[in-house]
Amino acid sequence: MTAPSIPSDLHRFIHGLPKAELHVHIEGTLEPELKFELAQRNGIPLEPATPEEVRASYDYGDLPSFLAVYYESMRVLLTADDFYDLAMAYFRKVAGQGVRYAEVFFDPQAHTSRGVPFQNVIGGLRRALVDARRDLDVHGELIMCFLRDFTAEHAMSTLMEALPYRHWILGVGLDSDEKGHPPVKFAAVFARARTEGFRLTMHCDVDQENTHEHIRQVLEDIAADRIDHGSNAFERPELVERIKERGIGLTCCPISNGWISEGIKEREIVGLLEAGVRVTVNSDDPAYFGGYVGDNYVRLAEAADLSREQLVQLARNSFEVAWLPNRARERYLAELEEYARDARRLSA
Repeated sequence: MTAPSIPSDLHRFIHGLPKAELHVHIEGTLEPELKFELAQRNGIPLEPATPEEVRASYDYGDLPSFLAVYYESMRVLLTADDFYDLAMAYFRKVAGQGVRYAEVFFDPQAHTSRGVPFQNVIGGLRRALVDARRDLDVHGELIMCFLRDFTAEHAMSTLMEALPYRHWILGVGLDSDEKGHPPVKFAAVFARARTEGFRLTMHCDVDQENTHEHIRQVLEDIAADRIDHGSNAFERPELVERIKERGIGLTCCPISNGWISEGIKEREIVGLLEAGVRVTVNSDDPAYFGGYVGDNYVRLAEAADLSREQLVQLARNSFEVAWLPNRARERYLAELEEYARDARRLSA
């Protein structure tokens, strides 16, 4: 059954709602039009003849089939200017969807393993963060992810390579194909990252093999500061209670859930929200799944018939679990509350 469309005024309310995005892979924002532009710039031949053909070819049934397309597209990213253009395109897009602050994932191993220097990746992304704050009033930070289907030793060497840029990287994460690669595989890497001052998060993708055990490992063995996805915790009350005890957030991505699993997981996301878990709504890989963060709020609102109060709570959660200085957090929360008050006044 198709979810009903929300009223146009609620759609506008959602896109204007001040929010933080905490789960977006910058490589996953590579729209087909930019892919073609970068391929031409770098002399890389592409088999599809048009961006429309690229978009029409996206058909994933699970996480591995998505990742195969995702990594193939990255070959057009070579220079610091490429990474700058990629990130700036994302920031321009989300500036119009209410994003005030973003913690952006990047996957250096996916680039260094094909000969792209780490400096190109971090240099281009950092320059975009500076310009986005100046020109768009969107503040961004970087989270460096390790690829879980690579070795722990490779992850550790990537961590060492990143240390000269420590002041540019807020935290570290773990992504890519989860099957056979549990969080504890990277326990030593994350322990070292913690000693270096990085914040910690890890993906626990929806409906993966051993997902509940992986969530437990992230909570208890790694003691991460956040969990990315993680909505399967709803199925285990003991995990929900542990998440609440620690006060950590879950960065859920409704639209991408529907591409790689059964449905967008609105029952789990809203159930966690109602249970008092600090769930957030994010876009994951919007160029591949067809929706940026505001679109994800809309999709969840349609599927779960969310109230404005619930939508505001989701946005509030996004600032509360963000890795922000307290003063900045308070400023964003005050902006959110003012927006909500003004919206209530206008609708009265």
